[in-house]
Amino acid sequence: MGSEEGDIGFQIAPMVDVVFVLMLFFMACAGAQTVELEMNINLPAGTGSPDATVTPITIEISSEGLVSMNNQSYGQPSDVNLTALRDWLQNALATFGDKDPIVIRPSLDAKHERIIQVLNAITAAAIEDPQNPGQKMNFKSLSFS
Repeated sequence: MGSEEGDIGFQIAPMVDVVFVLMLFFMACAGAQTVELEMNINLPAGTGSPDATVTPITIEISSEGLVSMNNQSYGQPSDVNLTALRDWLQNALATFGDKDPIVIRPSLDAKHERIIQVLNAITAAAIEDPQNPGQKMNFKSLSFS
């Protein structure tokens, strides 16, 4: 008689189905998140007055993979190690110290792999610190524009 009056009562099966659908949704969303890897890049704090003797080193990367500074090529697209760039940076680091910031200016179509190769060349340009023997000296400021 209860079913003839339209009183069907509380149904648990549809509620369990809704809970399973919500659980699947949240599991799918959690799996789609990408984990960002940390790169040790020291960004400028932005406090204090800029030093007048600081000249930024601007490295440009073309869409073809050509690496240049001051309209002079320091790396062909086939040069993965960028030895000319690394040698120039080691010379600049030994001559002027680590005060000059490096600005990397890739083109919009530059491959990320090439940008990482430039970052690796900058890291590989570290030389021994003359004031602290046994420790490496590298550029302290790196930015993108």
